[in-house]
Amino acid sequence: MCDFSTLTDEEKILHHEKLLQCANNFGGKNFFLQLLEAIRETKPHPLTSGNTEFRIELGTIKWNKVIFNDKLQLLLKARVNESKQENFLPKSDEKNYKKILNVVRTLKPIVFHVKPVIKEDGPGFFFQPFDLIDENTVKLNPVFDAVFFCSVDTVKKVLNYEPKA
Repeated sequence: MCDFSTLTDEEKILHHEKLLQCANNFGGKNFFLQLLEAIRETKPHPLTSGNTEFRIELGTIKWNKVIFNDKLQLLLKARVNESKQENFLPKSDEKNYKKILNVVRTLKPIVFHVKPVIKEDGPGFFFQPFDLIDENTVKLNPVFDAVFFCSVDTVKKVLNYEPKA
């Protein structure tokens, strides 16, 4: 998802619509982008927060399980390979397969709830880290990827995408 230019037109439209819906449910594109900028500026990474919450003046993101830094580092490494192999999971004979599978099993049940402070700004939205395609294929959820990892410029490009006529 973060390499937007390599996606097909259908995938671009799908990601655009999904992220636009999320942005609108958080109060609009600008509020959504401010949330992403705050996440990028926060050190250490907000996902490793012990209180399972990230709060800015515009809203909050809450999740239901602590994510340890070692899992985050494995996630970041596997994320890079996902775009090359069209699957978050490496081949089962690769040496890091079990570690990555363990990351998926650990993070899959987590649900992230994003809510604006002002109710009139929107109902918020929720998402999970992964989309399970089948028992051997797992994809990083594009919303999870956009919220926590993609550059803000890329997300802006996705939000402003206009399909070719």
